[in-house]
Amino acid sequence: MKEQYIMGIDNGGTVTKAAIYDRYGNVVSISAKPTQMLTPQEFHTERDINELWAANVEVIRKSIESSGIDAKQIKGVAVTGHGNGLYLVDETGAPVRNGIISTDSRAKAYVEKWYSEPTFFTDILPKTMQSIWAGQPVALLAWLKDNDPEILSKARYVFMVKDLIRFYLTGQAFSELTDISGTNLINVRKRDYDLSLLEWWGLEELHDKLPPIKHSTDCCGYITEEAAQLTGLCAGTPVSGGVFDISASSVASGINTLDKLAIITGTWSINEYVTDNPVIDKDLFMTSIYPIDDKWLITEASPTSASNLEWFINNFMEVDRTIAKAESASVYDFCNKLVSTTTPDESHLLFFPFVFGSNTIPDASAGFIGLNSFHKKAHFLRAIYEGVAFSHLYHIERLRSINPNLSRTIRIAGGVTNSSVWLQIFADIFQCTLEIVDVKEHGTLGAAMTAAVMIGWFEDIFASSNAMVHVSRTVTPDPTNSKVYQDKYQLYKKLLSEMQSPWRSCNNYITH
Repeated sequence: MKEQYIMGIDNGGTVTKAAIYDRYGNVVSISAKPTQMLTPQEFHTERDINELWAANVEVIRKSIESSGIDAKQIKGVAVTGHGNGLYLVDETGAPVRNGIISTDSRAKAYVEKWYSEPTFFTDILPKTMQSIWAGQPVALLAWLKDNDPEILSKARYVFMVKDLIRFYLTGQAFSELTDISGTNLINVRKRDYDLSLLEWWGLEELHDKLPPIKHSTDCCGYITEEAAQLTGLCAGTPVSGGVFDISASSVASGINTLDKLAIITGTWSINEYVTDNPVIDKDLFMTSIYPIDDKWLITEASPTSASNLEWFINNFMEVDRTIAKAESASVYDFCNKLVSTTTPDESHLLFFPFVFGSNTIPDASAGFIGLNSFHKKAHFLRAIYEGVAFSHLYHIERLRSINPNLSRTIRIAGGVTNSSVWLQIFADIFQCTLEIVDVKEHGTLGAAMTAAVMIGWFEDIFASSNAMVHVSRTVTPDPTNSKVYQDKYQLYKKLLSEMQSPWRSCNNYITH
């Protein structure tokens, strides 16, 4: 009997990926393609939906072609993607406007207005169990209702990105429970849409545009003949509901017990653990539904992670990128070497990693503080490495205040794991042991696990995680760096507080 495989597809903010896995979590092939982030105005981050679908078609086809297997051996497909944002299409799936990525902050004024309403804390938060932020569909839909109502009238479906791609693959329109539970669109406790919630947001007329909700491991349709011709998948291959990207990263990190803590480094700083009990706290980023019955994912997050380095490289290291390309080298390796030439105690240059804003620090913007003539490019890069780690620690402190029994060993995933230098900085700042799992792409693997459960390979997501995820190495902290990093971190937090007024003044000047 031929070996069987599953496919996971991941649509992040700037890259689309597809990967094929066997039942042990071994990757057979991976294909990736960048997609352009559009910034038509300040605070707007969008993407062309047709370009996005073309990227999905390409990576699916290439992953099959490079795998050396017959597409008939792929027994299940699943999709994940960045949470929140907004993707509007008509009955046929044709876009009615660009997709909106979750880093968009055009609707910030709506968030401020809703937080000023006392009923949010008494009536809404107990149902949604999460904060509000500008990149969520509730805020974006409210903005469109006031600024471009014709677009909403043309839309038939309100989708998250992964649900849109599943729709294109199967022709079936569904929302998926873990993903929609992080949008403020549903009553998380009841696990369904709630008309009273939609009325509070002023969005009740959009109820019929919200697709029916399915579970992560449910079959949500089959690859159509048209999609099969485009992608190389076999028509009739089942497609699972898929999973919220933060849950995908969690299960692919091996978070399969209730004491484990995971952090994922990417565009967003994701910090999370799984629990039997939902947490309702006005200061918590999000309680969402986990892809296992009666389990919840407790998350602290903001768009403040490793993508800050990518921004710096793209905008200020053109010469370095050119040299690296000519030498067939990695500009990221060059950054690591520069950072290694510095030590934690030789500079107190700090970086606030808010290039894409912050949902937790009002009006925050990125910047370096403490700059003087001593500082070179290496110090700027170290400050970015440290600032991203400080942002994660800021969130982790909140999680530990909620659950002090969380393990002192942390699973870490995402772009930082490609840098031994950056991993050591994380370990030293946290003063915790880091575990790195032998997973190249957490999003695609986490999504694929839902397909593995759907087709009967495993009983549930925890079982699939146990079988398909393996720790490859650990990083231990250097205690000699503990004090200097604690001092830096305390200064970082102090300045965060003191910068509220300047940031607010700057933001008011820009918007007026």
